[in-house]
Amino acid sequence: MGEISIKINIADRVYPLRVDTAEEEIIRHAAKLINEKVKELQDSYTVRDKQDLLSMCVLQYATGMLKAERQVQTQDQGLEQSVHELDQLLSNFFTK
Repeated sequence: MGEISIKINIADRVYPLRVDTAEEEIIRHAAKLINEKVKELQDSYTVRDKQDLLSMCVLQYATGMLKAERQVQTQDQGLEQSVHELDQLLSNFFTK
């Protein structure tokens, strides 16, 4: 797949980007989510400075991403422990 040029509008600013065609839909969706979150924050708080709203938006998304990563890591550790226990059970079964 090739690269294409697109323009993304985030918080009333246009950003020209060159993206892989496979990523275009994801990037456009991400920009839409950012704009919706900025609008939500703008409606909820008296903050009107776009930079402040974008900073708050980034903080919320980064926090969510870190929580998701931590949850996946915890699940991976639990899965690893379960596999280890199963391996020990099988080893004990076959060595008897």
